[in-house]
Amino acid sequence: MNDNKALQPTSIIIFGATGDLAKRKLFPAFYNLFIEGRMPEQFNIVALGRADKNNEDFKNYVKENLVLFSRNQKSIDAEWEKFQSHITYFRHQIDEDNSYQELDVKLKSLDDEYGLRANRLFYLSIAPNFVSVISGHLKNAALAPNPAQDRIIIEKPFGHDKSSAIELNSLLSRTFEEEQIYRIDHYLGKETVQNILAFRFGNSIFEPIWNCHYVESVQITVAEEVGVESRGGFYEGTGALKDMIQNHLLQILCMVAMEQPASLDAGEIRDRKVDVLKSIRRIPLDRVSHYAVRGQYGKGTLNGKELKAYREEGGVAPDSNTETFAAIKFYLDNERWDGVPFYVRTGKRMKEKHSYITIQFKPLPQSTFIAGKHALSQNKLIINIQPLMDIRLQFMTKKPGLTVELKPVEMVFDYFSCKEDTPEAYETLLLDALEGDLTLFMRSDQVEEAWDVVKTIQEYWESNPDPSFPNYAAGSSGPEQCELLLQREEHSWE
Repeated sequence: MNDNKALQPTSIIIFGATGDLAKRKLFPAFYNLFIEGRMPEQFNIVALGRADKNNEDFKNYVKENLVLFSRNQKSIDAEWEKFQSHITYFRHQIDEDNSYQELDVKLKSLDDEYGLRANRLFYLSIAPNFVSVISGHLKNAALAPNPAQDRIIIEKPFGHDKSSAIELNSLLSRTFEEEQIYRIDHYLGKETVQNILAFRFGNSIFEPIWNCHYVESVQITVAEEVGVESRGGFYEGTGALKDMIQNHLLQILCMVAMEQPASLDAGEIRDRKVDVLKSIRRIPLDRVSHYAVRGQYGKGTLNGKELKAYREEGGVAPDSNTETFAAIKFYLDNERWDGVPFYVRTGKRMKEKHSYITIQFKPLPQSTFIAGKHALSQNKLIINIQPLMDIRLQFMTKKPGLTVELKPVEMVFDYFSCKEDTPEAYETLLLDALEGDLTLFMRSDQVEEAWDVVKTIQEYWESNPDPSFPNYAAGSSGPEQCELLLQREEHSWE
C-alpha cells in the first residue's frame, strides 16, 4: 500500500531485539528494505535487550541470522557493512525507569546526528503481558509525545478476550492516539491477501457476481504441518481459536466479504472491514456445537516420521483441553451475503501446509449439459496464499475430440511467474509503518468486534472440556466432525 515516497529520518526501537521474531523476521525485513532502497536515508535501529552484549557481538548475531533467514542471500556480503552501521545494541530493562531515561538520552543524541527531531517507531516484539509496562514507561519518560512522528507496533495476541482487548485499548490510549497504534497481523501483508481488493474491485467480470446470487459458499483454510514444538507453554493459554481464527482468518474473511470502499484511504478500508465484523451473526451459546468443531492432535506419522501427541509436547498438561484445530461456519447478516455460509478452519499437525480461499459458485439452474456424461462441475475460484501463491479459476470446457464431452480445467495466475522473489509480509507492513500508512493494520474497534465474534465459542469451549480429545491423528486432515459441519449443507472441504 506504499508509493515509495521519501521517508523522514527515523529511529527504530525494537523491544525484544534478541528474541525469535526479531531474528527471523524483523532484521531480515529491515535488511531487505535497505538493500532495495526502501529505508529512510537516515535511520538507526536501536536494538533493546537485557543481555550484556557489546555492539560488535550483537551485529555478528544479526548477520548470522540474515544468512539463515533473509531472502536476499546473494547481497549479504556486499551490503552488510553499510547496513550494520545503522544498528546499535542498547542494554535495557523493561521495568526500570533508569533504562527509559537512558533511552531518551540515546534518541536525542540520534536526533542531533540527523540534525532534526526524527520520527520514532517503537516495535514491541515481546510477550503480551509487557505491553502495559512498556506503554506506561514510554508515557512517563515522554518518549513518544508527537502523534505525527511517533508510532508503536504491537504484535498479536491483542488481549485474550473482548474485555481484555477493551482494557488494553484503553491503556494504550493514555499514551498514544489511535493513529499512532499499529496492531500488526502479518497475514495482511501477504501478497495474495493484499491482491484480493485489486482482484475484486479492479475487474468488472468478478465484482458483479461476488454476492449471494452467484456464490454458494466460501471456504478459508490455514493448515500447518508443524505442531506446537517448543511453544507448548504459550499455546496452552491460547489455542487455535485465539491464535488463528480471531485474527488471521477473520481478517481474510473481511477482505473477501467487504463492500467496495469509496477510496484506498486507510480509514475507509478499515470502516468497511468493521462493517463485515459487525454483520457476522453471533453464535448463541447453546448452538456452538452446531456451528463450531474443535480438535486436538494425537500421535501420528507424516512423511514416515513418528509424531507425538499434543499432550506429550513440552509445557502441555497431560489432560489439556486446548484445541489445536478449529472449524467454524459463519453467516453474514447483510444483503450481499444473505444465506451464504463462510467456512473457516485451521489446525496444527495437518497432512500439509496450505493456506487458501475457495469461492464456490452456484450451479447453473438449467443447462444443455446437465444430463448423463455431460454432468457439470461447479465453477470455483481458488486463491492460494502459501506455500503456493496463485489464483486459479476452475471452469468447464469441451474436451478435444470428435465427441461433445466436457471436462473441468483451470486458468492459473502464478505470482512466482511474474516475480520469483516477492517481498515478505513483514517487509510490506514495516514499510507501511515507516510511511504512516495504517491500511493493513487493525484499528481498536476491529479488534474488539473480532473478539466479540468468537466470544460465545471461547466461553463454551473453556467451560466444557471435550472428552474426545485427542480426536485426530497428527499428519491427518483433522477430526471427522469437521466434515459433518459441511455435509449438513451438502458441501465438502476443498
